Amino acid sequence: MPIIINGREVPVPADARVSLLDFVREHLELYGTKKGCNQGACGACTVLVDGERILSCLALAVQYDGREVTTVEGLASDGALHPLQQAFIDHDGFQCGYCTPGQICSAVGMAEEVARGVPSHVTDDLGAGEIPLSQDELRERMSGNLCRCGAYNGIVDAIAEVFAGSGA
Repeated sequence: MPIIINGREVPVPADARVSLLDFVREHLELYGTKKGCNQGACGACTVLVDGERILSCLALAVQYDGREVTTVEGLASDGALHPLQQAFIDHDGFQCGYCTPGQICSAVGMAEEVARGVPSHVTDDLGAGEIPLSQDELRERMSGNLCRCGAYNGIVDAIAEVFAGSGA
């Protein structure tokens, strides 16, 4: 079975040791996903697998045989940016831009978690059917994605504009 990356079927790499990060960057030439720490600590390599965010530096590509992987390049649709990509531009949610693809993929996955009612460490009511995406909730859920430049205010503003008003 092939891996589906950004809607395109690609064969699983022959070398079972290839990380998903190296596979998308070096084999498929999708350079949006960044290699930061290569240890799962910074979030720069975050991609979506079947809609859930993962750290691609810690995943072997062969694990995702038959699954759907979305990188930052796959979020755009019909030549139009994803609303969150546009919000990052509008709110200056980046400086150097290195962490931006991981931040955006993580935020898309985070919004799906909120929509499903998955609580975080700071969620007040663990039994609530709907979790409001407050500033504290948003910051906690995005805490695994680091920005060395300190563009956090723009990042939070962009995510809040796109997802906080909709309940996720």
